[in-house]
Amino acid sequence: MDIARPELARKRRRRRIVYSTLGLIALGAVTLGLARLKPAAPSVDKAQVWTDTVKRGDIPRQVRGNGTLVPEEIHWIPTTTPGRVERILVLPGAEVKANTILVELTNPEVEQAAFDAEWQLKGGQAQYNKLKVQLESESLSEAAQAAQLNADCSVAQLDAEADAKLAADKLVDRLTAMRSKTRADQLTERCELEKKRLTILELNHKAQLDAQDAELERLRAILDLKRKQRAELKVRAGIDGVLQRLGDRDQLQVGQQLGAGANIARVADPTKLKAEVKVVETQAKDIAIGQKAVIDTRNGLIPGHVTRIDPAVQNGTVTVDVALDGELPKGARPDLSVEGTIELELLQNVLYVGRPVHGQSESPVGLFKLVAGGREAIRVPVKLGRSSVNTIEILQGLNIGDTVILSDMSQWDAHDRVRLN
Repeated sequence: MDIARPELARKRRRRRIVYSTLGLIALGAVTLGLARLKPAAPSVDKAQVWTDTVKRGDIPRQVRGNGTLVPEEIHWIPTTTPGRVERILVLPGAEVKANTILVELTNPEVEQAAFDAEWQLKGGQAQYNKLKVQLESESLSEAAQAAQLNADCSVAQLDAEADAKLAADKLVDRLTAMRSKTRADQLTERCELEKKRLTILELNHKAQLDAQDAELERLRAILDLKRKQRAELKVRAGIDGVLQRLGDRDQLQVGQQLGAGANIARVADPTKLKAEVKVVETQAKDIAIGQKAVIDTRNGLIPGHVTRIDPAVQNGTVTVDVALDGELPKGARPDLSVEGTIELELLQNVLYVGRPVHGQSESPVGLFKLVAGGREAIRVPVKLGRSSVNTIEILQGLNIGDTVILSDMSQWDAHDRVRLN
């Protein structure tokens, strides 16, 4: 028969409780350990990142921008009078001289005005000649009267002297002598007045001739203006260069009617070019007139210097004019795309590294620094200083010899550590 042993059941129950308790404790320990483990760092292909090592030394501070070559001298040719395009003699792209006729215009009113001005001048010249003859005739007549009066005055003086001697010898009476003297004095005074009148008459004649001469000068000026307007119907280049455009916006057409002041052509000197470089506004604050620059035409480098900085910002860029100090390479022509590099200053004995993709000058940034022999990279805060085209100054956060990742790491912004495979 079976004998009941209750102490064995109690031992088994006690053993199960102990094992369950130990299992729960072990499970909690494992859970706590796993919770304290750091998440696995993401892997990055080392061949796909761009790295650079921090160095100390002198670096030239530069800014760079794209632009075009433009002529220093651009000559727009406007119409001085309205006209209709009769002929187009030269097409854009052709080399022209200053006297090359580009376009011929017609305007019957201008032709008629020049013809009328010529006849008005001829009529004024005839009036001048007629007045001159009249005044010369009047002058001769007055001169003859003055000569006659002078002769009468001389005779009267002789008679007065003779009568005075005769009166002294009692040969004539005293009254006759006084009459002779009075007549001589009267004629003498008339002669003086006649001389003054002749002087005034000469001045009057000169004034009339000067007035008529001024009228002739006015008519000549009108004629010159009308002739110039007629000559300008043949539109000339004005300078030696290349014809760049016919018409202001649209291509000029034969038969087209143009108003006064309309731009009819543009001529530029292709041997005198400058570069207009567009620099990002955030990088243009330290550019100054006179700074050295280098223009890359993709066919050669041209040294130059800054001559003008546009005060206005357009589309986030500032236009900088660079005068070219060297010879133009072959193929250099207006509107050629170029790249300009402007030298701002030389930074001496500074800590620097290659410019990060998202690093801006004078700002903090987080960069991944290589550790563990280059197998891992950790994010470190870095304060950047002044920047150049390809390099940037390090103010805080890195030391000489540190290697950092410069390429775009924005997809790992949520991580402070990455593994490099």
